[in-house]
Amino acid sequence: MEGLPPKSESLTIVVTGSGSGFGALTARTLTGSGHRVYAGLLEDRNTSPAVYEQAEAFATEKKVQLRGIQLDVSDDESIRRAVDTIVAAEGGVDVVVHNAGHMNWGPTEAFSAEQFHKVLEVNCVGCHRVNCAVLPHMRRAGRGLLVWVSSGSVYGANAPFLGPYFAAKAAMDSLAQTYQVELTPFGIETCIVVPGIFTTGTRHFETAMKPANEALAKQLLSTPSPLAGWDTVSAEGSAKATTPDADPQAVADAIVRVVNQTHGSRPFRTYVEFDGGQTNISAGAHDLVRERYLNKFGTGELLKVKLNTR
Repeated sequence: MEGLPPKSESLTIVVTGSGSGFGALTARTLTGSGHRVYAGLLEDRNTSPAVYEQAEAFATEKKVQLRGIQLDVSDDESIRRAVDTIVAAEGGVDVVVHNAGHMNWGPTEAFSAEQFHKVLEVNCVGCHRVNCAVLPHMRRAGRGLLVWVSSGSVYGANAPFLGPYFAAKAAMDSLAQTYQVELTPFGIETCIVVPGIFTTGTRHFETAMKPANEALAKQLLSTPSPLAGWDTVSAEGSAKATTPDADPQAVADAIVRVVNQTHGSRPFRTYVEFDGGQTNISAGAHDLVRERYLNKFGTGELLKVKLNTR
């Protein structure tokens, strides 16, 4: 958490998927800048009391404002209740960090269509659901910030055995780009944070969805299948591709730096890679081409957020 800029103002922030990993770290780190943070949690207090108690213990120990709140990004009613509760207490929502995600691991063909839908729901459609609940409040305020936790896979190494997850993250990144140019006239910023490979410090792989068609997955990954063994190669290769200092806290720190920058000056993309990846080059090229097309269409002005719209 070193090198973080001081906060310019106290903001009301919602972080989805705050039960562990990037989300939990981000929610806690944001409080260090004096922000009022609501940690969105999948399950309610009765089902998972420990995660709520951990947030409360942290808030008490550090004397900061952190509160766990149930927010299932795949459930409109859960989202509505959470946002209504926050707005009633705080008067609005200044920042949403779209972090909730669900990974998968296995041969893509062996995942069912229902599993594809679930991964897409959590990683992409859920962001849209949350936006639909918070954007009316941001528009009324004349400002706001959406931070999207994307993936280096979108413009980097699209490795095997993560098909549904990578497809969903690509969809999320594309959705963020569209939202950016539709929200700037209202004073609402869009920022995308791009983590690289993190094989430790999160529960992504531990809780990864496995293929519904177990028999097919086993067949594809066992001898004499020509795909046999490649899952092990890919998993071990991913672990070796990054460095021992690839700490998920770096992602949380990057998000805090983005949030704490002056409204209107935040970067569109921020990269957090320890794997020697060059996503900044490929994504940067994409963003440049996108900007040129938007200018050609006469909509390039929408890339810049409008300030003081109230």
